[in-house]
Amino acid sequence: MKSAYRKHLITAGPIWAGCFVVFILVYLFLLAPQNKRRRNITKELSEQKQLYERALEKAQEKARVKLSQQIEHLENTMNGLVINSEDTVNLIFAISQIANAKQVSELRIGPKKQRAGSKIPNCKYIGEGRIGVSFSSGFNQFATLLNALERHQPVVFVDGFEITRSDQGKSGHKVDMDLAVFVKRRQDS
Repeated sequence: MKSAYRKHLITAGPIWAGCFVVFILVYLFLLAPQNKRRRNITKELSEQKQLYERALEKAQEKARVKLSQQIEHLENTMNGLVINSEDTVNLIFAISQIANAKQVSELRIGPKKQRAGSKIPNCKYIGEGRIGVSFSSGFNQFATLLNALERHQPVVFVDGFEITRSDQGKSGHKVDMDLAVFVKRRQDS
């Protein structure tokens, strides 16, 4: 039995040794370079991912800065169009100063009672404020006052006006004007 086992071992030994040498050669010439390439590619991929993440952060930062600038611009534009509800008194004072500068007489100015449609549909932050103005003036004075009101910041809308001719000639026509402004609504906290 020992001779059969020995014979088998003598025959199988060189075959196993030859296969072992072939496996080592395959590993050295095929698998080792591929592993090295794979490690290099993995390293390059991680570097590219880091570059991508940095670029993405920079792009997000630039977008954030750009959006901040746009928001600031829109807020400045809104401040030219809308007043706080507390500033209505200041606006009435500014309108009276404009009217006095245009030398109108019998000036009466004040907030008007809100009509039913004073809320702006689908707008929960901005409402409408109304101001009534009555005075006597000539047509040129009225036109210059109207022009000054239309150029006022925050924007004042002349919703309507009525002129009643004076019996005394060219001066002193009675004017009633309805003005409208956008007012920020108070937000309940």
